[in-house]
Amino acid sequence: MVICIANQKGGDGKTTTAINLAAALAQKGMKTLLIDLDPQANSTMSYVDRRSIEKSMFDVLTEPAVKMSHVVVKSSMKNLDVAPARIALAKIESKLLGEIDGHFRLRDKLDGARKRYDAIVIDTPPTLGMITVNAMVAATHILIPIQSSYFALEGTDDLLETIDKIKARPNPALRLLGVLITLHDRRTVIAKDVYDQISAVFGEKLFKTTISKSVRLEESPAHRESIFTFSPRSSGAAEYYSLSEEVLSRV
Repeated sequence: MVICIANQKGGDGKTTTAINLAAALAQKGMKTLLIDLDPQANSTMSYVDRRSIEKSMFDVLTEPAVKMSHVVVKSSMKNLDVAPARIALAKIESKLLGEIDGHFRLRDKLDGARKRYDAIVIDTPPTLGMITVNAMVAATHILIPIQSSYFALEGTDDLLETIDKIKARPNPALRLLGVLITLHDRRTVIAKDVYDQISAVFGEKLFKTTISKSVRLEESPAHRESIFTFSPRSSGAAEYYSLSEEVLSRV
């Protein structure tokens, strides 16, 4: 399975979800690859010292001779590898735009990796540009994190329209795996209202698991760890473990 984690809104927990879902799957003994396609490279920094990176996903997507295996590095966690990002990815739109195979670069480069990994998780930037489209074309499933806030559903129509366009032609097999509510504060009335609102829109596609606001989840990337090694007894660890169970039950 290849899971693209996408939402064009920023601050909705995409990277936190990518880091910890990949870690949860690796913990279960699944050989897992975390692909960082965000120029901010936060998924990369959560596991890898950026100074040690020689080639990144920018090279994979722009240079025909560079394969996924050339950039993948092992993380400190068993069963988890990382395909790192660098700020150079910010320049990729202009390089791929107008290229006849621009939307298919990642899919073509993933062919070999699909055989080597049980699960591939892709972190995307907060846009619906060429990078995110590449991720959707390459993926088997898409997971949408939505922040538990007043403007939660703003822009969702654009995202769903993009998914429909991808399914119509370049990737008919793409499936919406589910919608995940993140940064949820159960103590507030607004959080309950937002949950009900999202549930009304997405119905059974909404994951039962919600990810609560958590200081531990914010701190763990600074220590280059997932929540499972940084704070294994925390609510964040329990919630992302629960999410991984739901994901596997839906795939």
